[in-house]
Amino acid sequence: MNFLHHIFAFDANSPLLFTQFYFWAFFALVFALFALIMSGKTAEGKSRLHLRNVYLLFVSWFFYYKTSGLFLLILAFVTLSDWIIAGRIHKHLTGKAGPTAKILLALSVVIDLGLLAYFKYAYFFTNMINDLFGTGFRVFDIFAYIGNGFSEAGRFSVDTIVLPVGISFYIFQVISYTADVYRRRIQPVKNILDFGFYVSFFPQLVAGPIVRAEEFIPQLYKPYRLSRRAFGIAVFWILNGLAKKIIMSDYLAVNLIDRVFDNPLLFSGFENLFALFAYSLQVYADFSGYTDIAIGVAMLMGFYLPMNFNSPYKSQSPQEFWRRWHMSLGRWLKTYLYIPLGGNRRIGFGTYFWLSLIAFVSAALTGWWWQILVPFGVFMAGVAVADKVFKGTKDSHNAISPRRKLLYANLNSFITQVLGGLWHGASWNFIIWGGINGIGMIVEKIWRGMNWHVRMACISLLTGGLWLAVYYTNLPAWRLFAVWASIVASGTLIRYIYWLACKAINRPQAAKQDDSPLNSTNDALNALSNAWAIAQTFTFITFTRLFFRSSSNLDPATANEVAWATAKNMVNQIGGAWNNAIIPDFLWEYRWVVAMFVAGMVIHWLPTNWKRRYRLAFSAMPLWLMVIAVCVAIVIIYQFVSAEMQPFIYFQF
Repeated sequence: MNFLHHIFAFDANSPLLFTQFYFWAFFALVFALFALIMSGKTAEGKSRLHLRNVYLLFVSWFFYYKTSGLFLLILAFVTLSDWIIAGRIHKHLTGKAGPTAKILLALSVVIDLGLLAYFKYAYFFTNMINDLFGTGFRVFDIFAYIGNGFSEAGRFSVDTIVLPVGISFYIFQVISYTADVYRRRIQPVKNILDFGFYVSFFPQLVAGPIVRAEEFIPQLYKPYRLSRRAFGIAVFWILNGLAKKIIMSDYLAVNLIDRVFDNPLLFSGFENLFALFAYSLQVYADFSGYTDIAIGVAMLMGFYLPMNFNSPYKSQSPQEFWRRWHMSLGRWLKTYLYIPLGGNRRIGFGTYFWLSLIAFVSAALTGWWWQILVPFGVFMAGVAVADKVFKGTKDSHNAISPRRKLLYANLNSFITQVLGGLWHGASWNFIIWGGINGIGMIVEKIWRGMNWHVRMACISLLTGGLWLAVYYTNLPAWRLFAVWASIVASGTLIRYIYWLACKAINRPQAAKQDDSPLNSTNDALNALSNAWAIAQTFTFITFTRLFFRSSSNLDPATANEVAWATAKNMVNQIGGAWNNAIIPDFLWEYRWVVAMFVAGMVIHWLPTNWKRRYRLAFSAMPLWLMVIAVCVAIVIIYQFVSAEMQPFIYFQF
């Protein structure tokens, strides 16, 4: 009985994780029954597919129950709610979408985002209201209160709100389904069990990738196919994901990163900086590792999940980075937020509303009313004037002018990045993280549009101003930015001199005023230019990670205060005076951590075609050799398992 209780009961201290042996025993049994269903003689055609979908639905619900307990009821509720509402929307879509369909769509979004806001942002909004009005409100878990009415009194605590695992992911999936039905991009799913399977498919349920309805639902009705090559690639993805998570991510976290972020003041500036760069690799290995496993497990069952990462640290600009990182979330935000806001075609009420709300809340929480609202008012007036000035201009095709498109795109992409940061968690550090990324994308676009004289003047003035700030204030933050600006200025100066030289000797191809002045026939110079752009982008993204990591794995009740203190202490350490004498000692004492970081970055930067070749080579192995390779890989991987299994980072989102 104890064994059965362990198998079927929910244990909050032992959720079902991809990295546990228990999960793989669970999946082996699931896959064996799956194979029996798909090869059985009692079910043919559509009936067999329906049986498969129903079977995997209940398997997925069991998986989620083992991960989140009674929060399975929330998953079941949004499944039923959106299935009913989407069906009603479809019935009212006769000809042009009428008001009833729009009202139903709004109702669905309010229900879904209302649940997400309640569980994820209750502490955030409560603290914000208390700070604004001096009140003493406390969170209250209404669901725990209701649960106590149906069970033993006091069984569930009403004083804390626990975030259901994966709620951000499956809420976005059901919103995409209802919105796509409204937009006539897909037909509603007739069978609620099939729809429930789409929402809760267990490989990607708790940490993505976010699967849009139009991508996955057609697969529910396609015959099962698993070729020999697909089987090999699926196994490769699973091993690849386990290696990323256990060998790389967990090793870096346990042996350095967690120690530094727990108490930055105990470590030097160099140690804080190295831990920050190592965290960039850790979060990539952790999240992409989960995605790799999810893709491999789904592929074994005949389902194909979208790519979620495409070597993001090869990016040469912040904009390119966000096209390569968490791609399923990026596509979702573009489709259901950026484009509805207006994209690069317009700015409307939504754009002005979100910008005003961001400015007002920032002013209220900091107390800097005049310092924020006056510049914001001037900025918005400038936007209105620029919109009027650009309004009458057209390009050669009589379309919106490039300058006007750039204005619209910058404003709407900034809002998208800020709200994308808020999606990750209820902390101001996540909003700051999203805002910095949004600003970085805007600056990069403006920078590309400058000629080289203006670029050199701007970076020179910025660097000089920052060093003046260091001279008069001696603040570590200013010193950190001044050093970074100096490095950027040095690279810009070299490229500026090269551009002037090319122009002087009349080499127009190399002297073009774009962001690639070294784009000539000289492959070495071109490679150097790309490497410089990649290094600067990686440094910028890594700096923003400081705010991301500081807000992770925290009690929502104290997240803002703790996260801000951690970020501030790390900036002070990195920007303060360094004791260079301890660097050799650090490199030796943490030599295996340093080696792991270097190896991880080298593997990440390998050419894509190389990675494809060894992936295909693995999939083409004879079966007996593949079995041996898998056994050896598993033995090696699990030598790195720490005393306590590290949860996936994105489980908290």
